[in-house]
Amino acid sequence: MQLDASPTARVLLALELVQNTPGITADRLALELRVSERAARRYIGILREAGLPIDSERGPYGGYRVGRGLRLPPLLFTAAEALALVMAVLDGHHDAGDPTNPVGSALGKLVRALPEPVAAQAEAVRRTTAAAPDRGAARPDPGITATLVHACSEHRRVRLGYRSEAGSEWTADVEPWSVVVRHGRWYLLCWSCASDAQRAYRVDRVSAAEVLDDTFDPPEAGDPVAMLEAHLSVGWEYQAEVVVHAPLVDVAQRVGHALGRLEAIDERTTRVVGSTSNPFWYTEQLAKLPVPFRVVGGPEMRHTVREMADRMLAAVSD
Repeated sequence: MQLDASPTARVLLALELVQNTPGITADRLALELRVSERAARRYIGILREAGLPIDSERGPYGGYRVGRGLRLPPLLFTAAEALALVMAVLDGHHDAGDPTNPVGSALGKLVRALPEPVAAQAEAVRRTTAAAPDRGAARPDPGITATLVHACSEHRRVRLGYRSEAGSEWTADVEPWSVVVRHGRWYLLCWSCASDAQRAYRVDRVSAAEVLDDTFDPPEAGDPVAMLEAHLSVGWEYQAEVVVHAPLVDVAQRVGHALGRLEAIDERTTRVVGSTSNPFWYTEQLAKLPVPFRVVGGPEMRHTVREMADRMLAAVSD
């Protein structure tokens, strides 16, 4: 580390060390800055006087770390970190270049706050990259999403205003368990108090979220993504039962929970039992399997598979 003789430079380096090494002790900080412990503590005091939340803890595992306060401390990024953030935003959000959009505005602030050499690289990527994110992805309101995440962490009930795909609107009190992102869509995995059943609501269809005073005990910790996918595979209008000619362990690696429940028929055959609102989508997922399968249940599914097979045969017919 190259050190400048000026106290200002040492204060900024002290901030960088505290950010990059949470829990750094005064003696370690002094060693890195090549100053006395008294001087290192003085630099921490200067940062605090500037309004930066620098917390300290005593004990063998104590030290300095950047805390949470009303003011956001300066963020120090390497060139690789800054470019990675810009690339991730461009890849995942089609409004990243719009300065009136919250994501585009935040990305602009990040780029403007970077040192000139790093900012130049980030801005070049932002300006010249022709990103093609998933425009079918539904992005919810950031404020509503933050409210739901907070309610999940605090185990507080929430009163939702919700709008279905068909346009129906209603209000529901729920116990929020987790917010899950799946294939570009955000879901609230929760327990419906009125229905007394597990539910998964699309967060982009939530029009209002009011955190209530009531608390609840969440279920035992599990895999929220697996729970969501298992939930999404049941309760739809079109039933499906498929026999796959492969062992359960192999099918499990290729068939997601959203297609249904897996059952071993024998050592070489597996049954998939589920439901869907879109038989064509379900058929497309089955077509990706590299092993033979038979649709044995669900008249709509059998009709859809037969129709799609006829279309594929017609595409290569003379």
